Amino acid sequence: MMQKIQKFGGAMFTPVLLFAFAGIAVGIGTLFTTEAVMGGLAAPTSMWYKCWNVFLQGGWTVFNQLPLLFAVSLPIGMAKKQNARCCMEALVIYITFHYFVNTILAQWGGVFGVDFAAETGGTSGLTMIASIKTLDMGMVGALIVSGIVIYLHNRFYDTELPEWLGSFSGSTFVYMIGFFVMIPVAIIACFAWPKVQMGILAFQGFVKTAGAAGIFIFNFLERALIPFGLHHLLYSPFYYDNAVVAGGLYAHWAKLLPEIAASTASLKSFCPQAGFTASGFGKMFGSLGVALAFYSTAKPEKKKKVFALLLPMTLTAIICGITEPIEFTFLFVAPMLFVVHAFLAASIATTMWLAGIVGINSGGLIEIASLNLIPLMRNHWQQYLLELVIGLIFTAIWFVVFRFLILKFDFKTPGREDDVEIKFASKAEYREKKAGGKAGAADEKTQICELILEGLGGKDNIADVTNCATRLRVNVKDETLCKDDAYFKAIGTHGCSVNGKAFQVIIGLKVPSYREIFETLL
Repeated sequence: MMQKIQKFGGAMFTPVLLFAFAGIAVGIGTLFTTEAVMGGLAAPTSMWYKCWNVFLQGGWTVFNQLPLLFAVSLPIGMAKKQNARCCMEALVIYITFHYFVNTILAQWGGVFGVDFAAETGGTSGLTMIASIKTLDMGMVGALIVSGIVIYLHNRFYDTELPEWLGSFSGSTFVYMIGFFVMIPVAIIACFAWPKVQMGILAFQGFVKTAGAAGIFIFNFLERALIPFGLHHLLYSPFYYDNAVVAGGLYAHWAKLLPEIAASTASLKSFCPQAGFTASGFGKMFGSLGVALAFYSTAKPEKKKKVFALLLPMTLTAIICGITEPIEFTFLFVAPMLFVVHAFLAASIATTMWLAGIVGINSGGLIEIASLNLIPLMRNHWQQYLLELVIGLIFTAIWFVVFRFLILKFDFKTPGREDDVEIKFASKAEYREKKAGGKAGAADEKTQICELILEGLGGKDNIADVTNCATRLRVNVKDETLCKDDAYFKAIGTHGCSVNGKAFQVIIGLKVPSYREIFETLL
């Protein structure tokens, strides 16, 4: 079950990869169309404003079509065969589902307690999806329908039909079955979802009144679930759905940017719920403190190699907000350090919230600058200066705490290993040796994929493979045939997370190209 949940979490993360650029586009577009920042140049009647408004509205594409995007994207990671065809099936069946809901509520809305004549948005519980007025089920509805479609696809896509019915096979057959399945699903949704919406409203009220405790618990869990690959399931409804604000915190904050930019009031006064997106502070300031602690506690003869290892990992965490490379260097050798890391990440998030500093701060410096610093610096520089001070104080705390614990318990963090066989600088030599001394026989990616496959017990031991932003996620048939974390670090990856038969090889942001090569090898 855990393997399936992890696979689902990784698949759900696929469309999230688009948000980095979309967020930057919205941030830049908002910056250049805000009069408080650009002055009269950004007046709504100016050519400057009109041109940049085209850019801005294009940037909103991903955020305005999130349910549709998630419905189409889930099969990429979950379908066992013909992923592209399953994406098409998910799209048409998801739209069919909403046409069913639209017609049912238009004719019998009162029976279900829904005022279908009300305007979409607000507390009406209604929205527009693909120009269809329907129940606002957000990302949850998209994932439910898409999940049903994936099951039908995996079960019926290869069904053999009589020759005279051959034109109805494959995707057409899946769509036919899905069409009739969506009728009862739509009826159930009309009965159940209005009650779920009432529960969501009550949950929103609880979270909004939880104050600092809610911010701390959320940010602690966001870090603590990373080893299980389940953190996406926690934060996605908050960031991109309606858990705390309509449309999700990302979209809500972006819409508030012009108003915030024109005011000198506290950032927290505009959107206190934005404290839930504070995981980026731990990524930027925490990763720096962790790296400094690792370097200072490394053996003298290994400091140079450790520096070369930590520099790209730390920059990736600070600039891009991708922390798996540095976190997985100590997660398994010292789990206690990771618990402390999660605690400190929650502490800095809560401290920032108490200091009135909120915003879209879940990513790295690029995202934070685009959606916060660049458009808001003019009238809020004092708060961002305070943010820097608090962040550097926490960097020092991370450094002191980690250094103390590493030395106290003799944790084998980078540069402190007793195993002299694993050398950071010998990865190329290791790969060449394993490839039979023929370094030029294949490119580096192919060599690494071949060694990953070998470390996972060979192609006959592979059950399935997917990926998230940085990890190659592989389920194996027999985990006893697989190598340990040290092997995967030695061949050039950042290590391997293991949970039963589920192996997650940490590669980095180029993991999609590695997955393609890996699947070719299979």
